[in-house]
Amino acid sequence: MQKPYSLNELNVESTIGGVGHENNNRDIPIIDFSHFTARREEIKEQLWRAATEVGFFQIANHAISLDDIQHAFHLTEQFFHLPQHIKQQFPLKKGLNAGWEFREQIRPSTKTADEKESYQITLPHMENLWPTQQLANFRTTMLDFEQKAWQLNMDILSCFAEKLGFAADFFTQAHDRTSAHYQSTLRLLHYLPVKDGSNSKTRWRAGAHTDFDCLTMVFQQDNQGGLQVCPGKDIVNDEKNHQQVGQKKAGSQNTTQQNMAQQKPPQQKTASWTDVKPVTGIITCNIGDMLMRWSDDQLRSTLHRVRMPTPEESQQSRYSMAFFAQANKDILIQGREKKYAPITADDYLQMRIAANFVSQSP
Repeated sequence: MQKPYSLNELNVESTIGGVGHENNNRDIPIIDFSHFTARREEIKEQLWRAATEVGFFQIANHAISLDDIQHAFHLTEQFFHLPQHIKQQFPLKKGLNAGWEFREQIRPSTKTADEKESYQITLPHMENLWPTQQLANFRTTMLDFEQKAWQLNMDILSCFAEKLGFAADFFTQAHDRTSAHYQSTLRLLHYLPVKDGSNSKTRWRAGAHTDFDCLTMVFQQDNQGGLQVCPGKDIVNDEKNHQQVGQKKAGSQNTTQQNMAQQKPPQQKTASWTDVKPVTGIITCNIGDMLMRWSDDQLRSTLHRVRMPTPEESQQSRYSMAFFAQANKDILIQGREKKYAPITADDYLQMRIAANFVSQSP
């Protein structure tokens, strides 16, 4: 049977859109980043262990100050409070992850629009996209915050590079901020308030997904929860178990029945989700699909979603920020073991955008 998507990670993602069940017994590793240069070897081992054994992690005592994070959040809220007709002056540029969108992202997992709006900052494509007349310090502050997020992200990726047998600056060169091919993105997010009191299990502030990039850093605010994660390795194990069961069943069927079974659409998987407590100064990190490919699956991309609030929780807006380290367009993605066919970061990103944004499809 022909699969609906050409990328296997999208086909896996398309099967995990259900409610699933919650598992809050997982411990999310929090890695202390203080004195990073002096403690680099210790931190490197902690990062690798967290990424390979647990599947996701958080970092504390890092180089981005709490004041900088809070100020960036303040301007984020100011931007999304602008009237709709003003925000429409900065529309998302097709295929470039730059600009503002409103409920345009439709996940392969849910086939429904995320209940959010977002504003993407991708440095080479920001012409005519800055709200300079409405928010005087917005551009300067966000460019400074993007640079600090990039540097912290590269510090983390330098540790993974060495563990994978690359030079320490391998990923730094692949995400060169001075290049016209740079496509890493700082994304400001506003999850919409719940106005109708609905707690529908078919609506999501952000449907279950993995990220396109190498490494995502998610900034949250106190008391604005909803982010849930599921380690990629858990979905892989579920997938293997499902395939093994299917193979045993197929062995007891005749050839015609096997062919019919192969034509059935992929079955939905039941994922287990863990709440991520929102703390303003602590950053949650997700391995993305680019790094999964570069690591030949040693590092699995992390599934995550943002659920709708329960009736007992605040129904008001939720704000977050995310930095996506997406390799420059001209960079070829392939691991040392060549498990995946080589693909440029540009081609890879375009395929993912087309599958996720209703207005961006070919």
